[in-house]
Amino acid sequence: MNPEFSDDLCARLREAFQRTRYDADGVLAALGGAAHAALGRGEPELAFRASRDAGELGTLIRLFLLGSAEPANEVEAALAPVAVEDALAAGLLKTNGDALEAALDVRPHGDEQGEWWVISDLDSDLLGGEVPPEHVLGVGHASLSLIRATIRRPAGTLLDLGTGCGVQALHAARHAQRVTATDVSERALALADATFRLNELDVELVRGEWFAPVARRRFDQIVCNPPFVVGPPRVDYTYRDSGLAGDDASALVVRQLPAFLTDGGVGQLLASWLHVEGEDWADRVARWLPAGTDAWFVQRDVADPGLYVGTWLRDAGIDPRSPEGRAKASAWLDWFDDNKVRGVGFGFVTLRRADVAHPTIVCEDLRQAFDDPLGPEAGGWLDRVAWLREHGDELLDTRFRVPPTVLLETVAGAGDEGWETGIRRLHRTDGPGWQHEVDELATALLAGCRGALPLSDLLELLSFAHGGSVEDLRDAALPMIRELVRHGMVEPA
Repeated sequence: MNPEFSDDLCARLREAFQRTRYDADGVLAALGGAAHAALGRGEPELAFRASRDAGELGTLIRLFLLGSAEPANEVEAALAPVAVEDALAAGLLKTNGDALEAALDVRPHGDEQGEWWVISDLDSDLLGGEVPPEHVLGVGHASLSLIRATIRRPAGTLLDLGTGCGVQALHAARHAQRVTATDVSERALALADATFRLNELDVELVRGEWFAPVARRRFDQIVCNPPFVVGPPRVDYTYRDSGLAGDDASALVVRQLPAFLTDGGVGQLLASWLHVEGEDWADRVARWLPAGTDAWFVQRDVADPGLYVGTWLRDAGIDPRSPEGRAKASAWLDWFDDNKVRGVGFGFVTLRRADVAHPTIVCEDLRQAFDDPLGPEAGGWLDRVAWLREHGDELLDTRFRVPPTVLLETVAGAGDEGWETGIRRLHRTDGPGWQHEVDELATALLAGCRGALPLSDLLELLSFAHGGSVEDLRDAALPMIRELVRHGMVEPA
């Protein structure tokens, strides 16, 4: 049975959480940094100890975050003015003898602008075993990655395709005037509805598969965390399995999404793609795109098939050593072998409906660690692509500058005549930390990019100082400048 949260119940539950300070800041203050960090690593004992002296907030921490059975009278006091019988009837709590346990995961989640609470199903750790097929995932690493990768600019309409517990829609409500959320799972929509009611948000909820619920509609922005797990065409868990073979789920979203965007609208999603023997992954994903679509595929990781299978078995609470785990792993790995899969790529896709004859399509690796969120970079990338399209014939007349966040690194080795520079590398110190190796001539050209002279004049000076024809230097410089502009390492002055 799906949970049912009325507006009245949500109002009382919100009052209880606000009274006890059951929010992100309150939980951190009660537990302390060390216990909070340990809890994030799946090590709960420090949090149990710290919560003992936290009063009613400690009760809620143990109940919802630690999966503990708590005395009924203490739960009733902590949840007041919510009556225990109402919480049981709604599916929020369940009995365990004379004690009470959480039947749902309810946890604080916030950003720099404020706090929310997100309602989802209990994960495999708190369940103590495999999750059910209709499991609704909470705020996991993939969700957080998409949140950080999403462009946050004012939008009139936004679609959260496959909303799950609704966390993407929560963040979307910060910058979009109207938010629509869809899901194929009735249970997911029930929990998302509870999340939105608890946080007093008005989000349109529609049930259906893929884009069918919003047929003939268009949106200024679309975000999607699809069931992107790749493998045999089966559905064990609705939150991660599409029933489509291989990477067809990601391909479907990339192929269909632009048709549901307004002119200039932007879509962003998490996606997976196969690395097949004898095929370049970039060629594979580029074939998914419809005409007139700017696209940026960013590959954040490539997993070995064996590691990939083991990770997703554990994610569902299945022991890979068990007979069930071994049988599922064997069938999965057989499918990979039959289809010559040598790896599974994972990353972010940013799409823009451009309706131009020659859209920009870039596929690149971004596997290095970086701290800055990718969302602002994705927005900047689209801006720079648009600038290059509008000024493509004017690059030679443009005055460029190297931003102060870009540094030149040199690596020198001992030679017969002293230190000899072997590597010159441009390094952008903000955003995702782009790096580009450059040669001596490129270094000299970029040293002159201080906003004073147009590129054509700099190339003539370079020809005079280092030899070589201006035409040859131009042919070499223009592709480099375009790539550096896309990565924000050179900008028009």
